[in-house]
Amino acid sequence: MAAEQAGGALRRAQGRTLDAFPAEKEREWKGPFYFIQGADPQFGLMKAWSTGDSDSGGDEWEQEIRLTEQAIQAINKLNPKPRFFVLCGDLIHAMPGAPWRKEQTEDLQRVLRCVDSDIPLVLVSGNHDVGNAPTPESIAEFQQTWGDDYFSFWAGGVLFLVLNSQLLADASRCPAQKQAQDRWLEQQLDTAGQRRCQHAVVLQHIPLFLESIDEDDDYFNLPRTVRKEMADKFLKAGIRAVFSGHYHRNAGGTYKKLDMVVSSALGCQLGKDTHGLRVVVVTAEKIIHRYYSLDELSERGIEDDLMDLVKKK
Repeated sequence: MAAEQAGGALRRAQGRTLDAFPAEKEREWKGPFYFIQGADPQFGLMKAWSTGDSDSGGDEWEQEIRLTEQAIQAINKLNPKPRFFVLCGDLIHAMPGAPWRKEQTEDLQRVLRCVDSDIPLVLVSGNHDVGNAPTPESIAEFQQTWGDDYFSFWAGGVLFLVLNSQLLADASRCPAQKQAQDRWLEQQLDTAGQRRCQHAVVLQHIPLFLESIDEDDDYFNLPRTVRKEMADKFLKAGIRAVFSGHYHRNAGGTYKKLDMVVSSALGCQLGKDTHGLRVVVVTAEKIIHRYYSLDELSERGIEDDLMDLVKKK
């Protein structure tokens, strides 16, 4: 099922943008707002991880369905509503060509149809969505199912850049796709660098780094040569923050004036964090964020100090 057929909030990105946010209306700063970031619902990983077969396991995902439904119910109750809800990759666990991929996709789309239609969904590709070494075919499948694998949109005067971070990690099987994203990104960073936006923010799956720009290469970060090059480009263009997932734990750090935010998973936890979501408040001067467990967000909502920032004009 293609995303635009799923109805409601599931309007997919096309033409390298998201029509839920008409640029002519959204380029102007009109005051503080907030959005919700989630990552790694990854339908199927909890069973696969529990059985020690994370490569080919994952034939059950009822736990992930319940957690995602709880997240959506909590988001739908928020008042005022968030500008959007972004899922930063690994939407499902089954890799391209693997068993259960079709079933996991259909179940996630069914659950996501419950997001309030006034809260647009922003869907980011992860390594399980396009493959660790993506191909033109795996990227085309993602585009057909979920929408463009990289795109930009304006929301409330802020420029958001959604990247396919797998093209930064391993583009050995799709060099033309990497070159296309690189060219597109240069154009987007040029726009950001001209300071025509209040802020510019990057949304991607794999973090540039987990704690430090100089940390060793790891499965959970981008290679050191790539991360430094990207971070410097982002800084030059005035990017304020990069939001990611992939690590299934909360982490992050700063590089000069760039905030690298790594959010834990909606689904399977690999550390001591709880299943949760990140609330991101954007004010004229800064970007403030806080991670909430699903239970906290469901029972108490967003704390007053953050909501006061949103209400401040």
